[in-house]
Amino acid sequence: MTLRCASTNAGKVREFRLAAAHFGFPGIDIQPLDNLNSIEPCVEDGDTFEANAVKKALYYSALSDEPVFADDSGLVVDALGGEPGVRSARYSPEATDQANNRLLIANLRGREERAARFSCVIALARQGELLGTFHGAVEGLIVDEPRGGGGFGYDPHFYYPPCGATFGQLDNSSKLQFSHRGQALRALLAFAASTASSR
Repeated sequence: MTLRCASTNAGKVREFRLAAAHFGFPGIDIQPLDNLNSIEPCVEDGDTFEANAVKKALYYSALSDEPVFADDSGLVVDALGGEPGVRSARYSPEATDQANNRLLIANLRGREERAARFSCVIALARQGELLGTFHGAVEGLIVDEPRGGGGFGYDPHFYYPPCGATFGQLDNSSKLQFSHRGQALRALLAFAASTASSR
C-alpha cells in the first residue's frame, strides 16, 4: 500500500519515510506526492493544527488516485501564550529555521518559565474525502543554546527530559520513538494497515 505525503519539508519527508519500517509496517510505502513543487500551494489559514492538516489533505488528495496525508505541527510555548503555534514555520519574517529560533529565544529572554510542547496532527484523505485524523504531542523545555546538529526546526532548542537531550541530539530512530510526529505517524500507519487488511 502506498501513502502519498503532501510536504515539501525535507526533514518531515525523511521522518515520514523512515516511519513505516521503524514502527513495523513494511507493507506500507510512504512517498512524496508527485510534482508537489509545481502545484499551487494550499493556503494554511486555519486557527488550529487540525484545521490546517485537514485542509491540506483534502486539497492535495484531489490530485492523486492514492491516499494522501498532510500534517500540521509546531511548537507551543506556555510563556509566549502558545506561540509560535500554527505559525511555527513562519514565526519570523524570514521564515527560516535559524531566524525562527533566534526570534523564539529573543522573545523568551528574561522569562523563567520554559515549558513547551510539540504538537502534530496528521490528516489522511482520498480524492477529497477525509478518512481520519491522528494526533501526537510531547512535553519539553526550551533551552537558550542550541544542542545537537540533528533534526530540523526548533529541535536543537527543545529539551526532552526523559532522554536528557534535545531533539537535535537524538538520532532519527529515537526521535521517531518519542516525538509528536512519531506518535501521529504510528496511529496513521496502524489505521492504514487495518484498512488495507479489511479490503
